[in-house]
Amino acid sequence: MVTDIVCQIVRGEIEAAVVHRDEQVVAFLDHRPVFKGHVLVSPVPHVDTLLELPAELMVPLLSTAQRVARALGAALGAQGTFVAVNNVVSQSVPHLHVHVVPRSKGDGLRGFFWPRQRYADGEMAAYAERVRERLGDEPS
Repeated sequence: MVTDIVCQIVRGEIEAAVVHRDEQVVAFLDHRPVFKGHVLVSPVPHVDTLLELPAELMVPLLSTAQRVARALGAALGAQGTFVAVNNVVSQSVPHLHVHVVPRSKGDGLRGFFWPRQRYADGEMAAYAERVRERLGDEPS
């Protein structure tokens, strides 16, 4: 059985700041975000990479990423987002995930070097709640 961190989150074995979940897609805050509010959007069924993504999950995955990108502007005041998928190289978790990173002009992000931050105690839950509110989702 596959035991990557996304599958563990889906099965409820690891706690995560989930901002959206349905039968096909789960979205949760990255625990080491590029910027606070950085969301990972993944298919619920295990899929290693974009190359293995079944056609029937393409629209749910990308439409959820789009909804999250829109929500980050409203929830966090982001001027835009950086949306990316690593495919094998630089893919630290062997489960397909789309990064949706809130961006603002002058935020200092350059190229593909992704410095990581940490949330203070309780801060991750507060960010998740703000994004969830804009998505109109209830915690899972």
